[in-house]
Amino acid sequence: MSPPAGPPPPPRRGRSHPPSLIRLAERLIRDERLLARGDVVLCACSGGPDSTALLHVLSLLRRRIGHEVVAHGVDHGLRAAAAAELAIARDLSEQLGVPYTETRVDVAPGANLQARARAARFAALAAAAAAHGARAIATGHTADDRAETVLLRLLRGAGPRGLAVLPPRAPLPSGVAGAACGGVEPGSAASIELIRPLLQARRADVLAHLGRHRLAFAEDPSNRDPRFTRVRVRRELLPLLEDLSPAIVEHLCALSDMLVAGRERPPGGDPDVLDGSEPLSIPLSIPLSIPLGRAQRFAIERARKLGRPLRVRVRGGEEIAVGFPEESSVLIEDGSARRGT
Repeated sequence: MSPPAGPPPPPRRGRSHPPSLIRLAERLIRDERLLARGDVVLCACSGGPDSTALLHVLSLLRRRIGHEVVAHGVDHGLRAAAAAELAIARDLSEQLGVPYTETRVDVAPGANLQARARAARFAALAAAAAAHGARAIATGHTADDRAETVLLRLLRGAGPRGLAVLPPRAPLPSGVAGAACGGVEPGSAASIELIRPLLQARRADVLAHLGRHRLAFAEDPSNRDPRFTRVRVRRELLPLLEDLSPAIVEHLCALSDMLVAGRERPPGGDPDVLDGSEPLSIPLSIPLSIPLGRAQRFAIERARKLGRPLRVRVRGGEEIAVGFPEESSVLIEDGSARRGT
């Protein structure tokens, strides 16, 4: 006689912890095609938490993606502590087997100091990237950085174009490529682009990664100086907004994504790019009676670029499935018809 059956086993649950920084970066790199096998990427290093985590993640992903990593630090000569901070990046690069180089630039004190330092930094990074044969320069911007930038632009009265900030990939700032070509092959810096592999990660994800892997990093004291508007946005405004809307960072980043998609439309209009302000102009067999808002339009366009089917929830709670055979968009399934409504 068999023993009495015991209670059924508890249902298996999926992973409850959020994706790691490595997973978030790899997903964005693959989804946006930021890097391919054989590419050389130059990691902009400062010794701070974001760039330290970025260097570590890019080095760990070398085997999976097949890219090569070089690291470069820029000393603006404005702070005595900068040399010690860059030493952290140099030491980590040596541990990871990543080639490291460094540039010292002279930025004279005066008006627009931050803007001039930024221009000098990008010129140095572009020159180093060209010298290494790198296709891209990777920076450690996170979702928090992007949300803060959107808020800063709003505070300054920016319009839709000004809110399309920090996309996953972008050309070098205007004038940088030309200025960077001194001493390297002419035009070699023109094809270099900026990429931001950590853009889907929160600052908390970066700090968790640093703690998990016991990575040393430096903190720039200016990041705590309330004289800078960005610091007040980071330490005062954004926490207040998150208290009112816990997903505010994701909302601000999604808004910027939609505006970036609109800004990419060349003069005369590209029917393959949606900005949410006009009807879908790519071939669609979705009935016109199905209402599509800005978020749904952007989701469809993003999925079309990646060649992936998706399900979209529309107004009224209905759900549609959309696929993209032969570069067109077709309605695969109408949730209302499936339910017989």
